[in-house]
Amino acid sequence: MIRKISALVAVAVIAISLNASAHEMSKHAVSTLSGEIVDTGCYLGHAARGASHISCAGKCINGGMPMGLLTNQGALYLLTMNHDNPDPYNKLKEMAGKKVTVTGTLMTRGGVKGMDVASIKPMTK
Repeated sequence: MIRKISALVAVAVIAISLNASAHEMSKHAVSTLSGEIVDTGCYLGHAARGASHISCAGKCINGGMPMGLLTNQGALYLLTMNHDNPDPYNKLKEMAGKKVTVTGTLMTRGGVKGMDVASIKPMTK
């Protein structure tokens, strides 16, 4: 009997946790932003970006450096992978230094702005 109660309590805790997580994400807005894909280390460290930095940014991103979207207004958003659909985020790894339009869920926590990437579209010059 105690095992059945423990199992039911565990299931209830999981259900509440999943519901809270879904509720947390529902507070965030889905938006579309345009800008350049940068590696956050080189951009934050020494403002490296643009066509002359494509090769380095690609190496940094493929080495595990976080990616960011530098908007045309100069705002930097940390890009995060959507766990249910990682493909758009992974395709961005090949687009360092290029202009893109990204749609996803905007989030802010601890002063960091981020976007959970849902879809991408390369921009033409």
